[in-house]
Amino acid sequence: METADIYYLCTMQVPTKTDIRQLSLAELEAFFIAQGDKKFRAKQVYDWLWNKSLKNFDDMTNISLSTREMLKAHFVINHVRVDVMQHSVDGTIKNAVKLHDDKIVESVLIPTEKRITACVSSQVGCSLDCNFCATARLKRMRNLQPDEIYDQVVAIKEEAEQFFQRPLTNIVFMGMGEPLLNYANVLAAIEKITSPEGLGMAPRRITLSTVGIPKMIRRMADEEVKFNLAVSLHSAINETRSRLMPINDKSPLEELAEALVYWYQKTQRRVTYEYVIWQGINDDERHARALVKFCRHIPSKVNIIQYNPIDEGDFRQAAQEAVDMYVRILEENGIVAKVRRSRGQDIDAACGQLANKNEVATLVEKK
Repeated sequence: METADIYYLCTMQVPTKTDIRQLSLAELEAFFIAQGDKKFRAKQVYDWLWNKSLKNFDDMTNISLSTREMLKAHFVINHVRVDVMQHSVDGTIKNAVKLHDDKIVESVLIPTEKRITACVSSQVGCSLDCNFCATARLKRMRNLQPDEIYDQVVAIKEEAEQFFQRPLTNIVFMGMGEPLLNYANVLAAIEKITSPEGLGMAPRRITLSTVGIPKMIRRMADEEVKFNLAVSLHSAINETRSRLMPINDKSPLEELAEALVYWYQKTQRRVTYEYVIWQGINDDERHARALVKFCRHIPSKVNIIQYNPIDEGDFRQAAQEAVDMYVRILEENGIVAKVRRSRGQDIDAACGQLANKNEVATLVEKK
């Protein structure tokens, strides 16, 4: 063989097979018909892929060997893999999840007495610059596909059954990334999670957490989504919130409030505000009363979240007296306030701590 021929073979592009889970049921039916096979085969395969969360074609036991070989010739299943699993002393489990392109995201199983919650990621890294969040220090590499989000949930569902002998009860989109900046894929994943052909979970057991992107909140309202909405607020004073979350400069509190009013008018469902109180930043009565005023736009509740340090920087958990002051003022004004204690801190699995310490080489830290 000539040197030029060897060079050509070494450099030529090998066609990439399609991940079969990118196909809808209708597209899968059309594929089988085009192959001269029975249309009902598509439903069998679709059930294996989504309801049974199968990882390879060879395990499709009610599909003939020839059909399985035909599927392998045309498609792949880019299933995620739990690369590292860490167990906290409080029962929390953190997964470093390796994707098909070797990038890493993290997801968390959070057990409580009454619930087992899956906290899942929607992006590899994050494009926002929230100054208190470890994930914000990572470059956003790409959006996750619907099946990659789905697989995170399946992995935690299996861990709940293996380690706790209990079912998964809730899902929160509070992991790495901003869900509303991966809107189509996140909603497609939720559709599969809630579908009878998928995991069949009730939408009311799913909560999407966002920094608050007004136009996307309005879009969700227009599309009449059935899951819950949480907003990472942290201050109801523009100057302070912009210091914490630079996105507030583009979408100030006034625009966010208008979008949330629209959300409530369309859905009639209250919003949860996630709120961390930091020493010397928002731990005074002025900030507490501004929060009361913001909450009055629509029916809402406040989750006061314990801060989880990510370094020796400027952000420190406020004194208990400040937390008590917030709760008192909120309750005096008829607003439900819950103080949420963080779990999984010893394995960096708590809110704001997800930063791929297990595989930092796959993500590039911002300079």
